[in-house]
Amino acid sequence: MRTYLIEDREKINETIKACKTCYLAMAEENAPYVLPMNFALNGDWVILHSAQTGRMWETLKKNPKVCINWTLGEELAWQDVQVGCSYRVKSESVLVEGEAEFVDDYDEKYALLKMLMAQYSDREFKFNAPAVKNVGLIKVKIEKLSAKEFGAKAITPWNS
Repeated sequence: MRTYLIEDREKINETIKACKTCYLAMAEENAPYVLPMNFALNGDWVILHSAQTGRMWETLKKNPKVCINWTLGEELAWQDVQVGCSYRVKSESVLVEGEAEFVDDYDEKYALLKMLMAQYSDREFKFNAPAVKNVGLIKVKIEKLSAKEFGAKAITPWNS
């Protein structure tokens, strides 16, 4: 089984949008810190939301550099059922690197909340002013993007 780079941006976006959770990695005092997050993808931006206080918020204020991961798929695959090292989990993984930016503008926050909800539901949502003012919204501009498919069968002339 092989690992292949995924270079088609449309395929990468499909993988991201099929996920329900992303994992936000940041550095707190040179120690790694990772959180599961809800998200939305808007072109070259990843949108995240949280409270406006707490460990994550304070960590990002000190060091806005982040890495975000999405992983899709959990199917176990193997080449030989008797050989442990031939087992893999068939999956696709996307990594984004960038810097977190806090969003303060009310109208932008409202629009981003609509995008976040569109990731999870086809319903139309409205938000009251206190909800918009009190939510923490973070944008991450995609500076570096990579994606891979794991556990794939080798592509050969007889099985492609």
